[in-house]
Amino acid sequence: MTTESRELTAHLLRRAGAGASASELNEWDARPYEDLVEDLLHPERFEDLDDDLLFRYMPALVTSDTPHVWSSRWIWRMANTRRPLAEKIALFWHHVFATAWFKSEHTPTMVDQVQMFREQGLGNIRTILMNLSRDPAMIFWLDNCENHRATPNENYGRELLELFSMGLGNYSETDVKMAGRAFTGWTFEQPIPLYPYGIYPTRFVYRPEDHDDSEKTFLGHTGRFNGEDVIDIIVRQDATAHFLARHLYNFFVADEPPVSAWSVSEPRDPAAIAALVDAYRASDGDIRSVLRTLFNSDFFKEARFQRVKSPAEFIAGVLKLSGGLREPVPALAGIGFACQVMGQALFDPPSVEGWHTGKEWIDGGTLVERVNFAVGKIRDPRAPGVTAVTDRLAAEGTRISPDSFVERCLEFAGPVTAGANTRAGLLEFASGGGDLRFEDADARTESASRVARMLSLIVAAPEYQFC
Repeated sequence: MTTESRELTAHLLRRAGAGASASELNEWDARPYEDLVEDLLHPERFEDLDDDLLFRYMPALVTSDTPHVWSSRWIWRMANTRRPLAEKIALFWHHVFATAWFKSEHTPTMVDQVQMFREQGLGNIRTILMNLSRDPAMIFWLDNCENHRATPNENYGRELLELFSMGLGNYSETDVKMAGRAFTGWTFEQPIPLYPYGIYPTRFVYRPEDHDDSEKTFLGHTGRFNGEDVIDIIVRQDATAHFLARHLYNFFVADEPPVSAWSVSEPRDPAAIAALVDAYRASDGDIRSVLRTLFNSDFFKEARFQRVKSPAEFIAGVLKLSGGLREPVPALAGIGFACQVMGQALFDPPSVEGWHTGKEWIDGGTLVERVNFAVGKIRDPRAPGVTAVTDRLAAEGTRISPDSFVERCLEFAGPVTAGANTRAGLLEFASGGGDLRFEDADARTESASRVARMLSLIVAAPEYQFC
């Protein structure tokens, strides 16, 4: 039965990944919580997914000029990886440093950017911002390739301050202009045109002859600053510590208002933000250290089901529960589109502000898409995950009462904490068929069908939308 330890482990894995199957949860829960946190914070301890086979089943990955198949690949990785936090932190930075394919239509740079987040996202914020500023996808997205010594473009400098590090109200228009001048000459090598040659990568290029090397005053500091100097100044600001702490809280702990409201709205939990800020300062901006504080905190442990799952989190969790699409199959290519119709087109956020999270993930249309997707993956009694739940129930006895049927399925699906109305509806369904029976093959077949229907009701419930 569900224990406090098991529920806490499941909570951690939902937030640091896409959740866990019952067998995975057994494996993780056998170890001390603090050790699990360390394993999650050090993904290099585990073998990475070998997804080369995907390229045989999804040949569009080789030459694709659209991001949809890469979105499918990413969600498949979320559902199957032994390095869940590497994928989750990449999703976090993809939201914070929102960069969209719809402007460049150049898939390789988008894929490379997410891979950079995957590899560097738990490191020092100084390194992360430095790599971001040298990233061709970002340079094109925010026009830094148009930022020249004689005609500076302040777009990247503005968003670096407003949305990527400090937030509104913590800098002046002069600081924006100085940041723009500091990043003059930071550009990329023009790739070969898409047609008729195919897609080729590009790389960062620094052109010193195009850099404004004059004296600049930025956030109270004066010097002949380049982009590296600007980043060094930014990461030492208290505003940066607070802004990133609030982003981490919103993504890993509990839903906050949209980032556009942060300059006029207080944090949901000021004490939690203060603790994360202290960890940021003590570690000199090390994201791994800040997340260690977050995951081990009481405010994190107590914030269960306080976040609406993003579409990517929702789909990856459903795939994990169903046990489907573990191996590459052609149907995998449609997962990216499923995520898009739920409101999250990976590699293609709607603006530089990223997606609005929390309640804004859900409306009448997107909720229908969520329920239809989840039920479609769970309703088959032969689905590997459903079969695994049936086998575990059968191992507990030849008869399972309706009450136990409901409780055990809620446990295997999350565990999910169901409200009174949901629990009453599930019990009504369970009671209508009497005890689950496993005394012979016919009884088992009927019970397997009931298990699939019970799990379908659970994934369609309001509580399943939260993590």
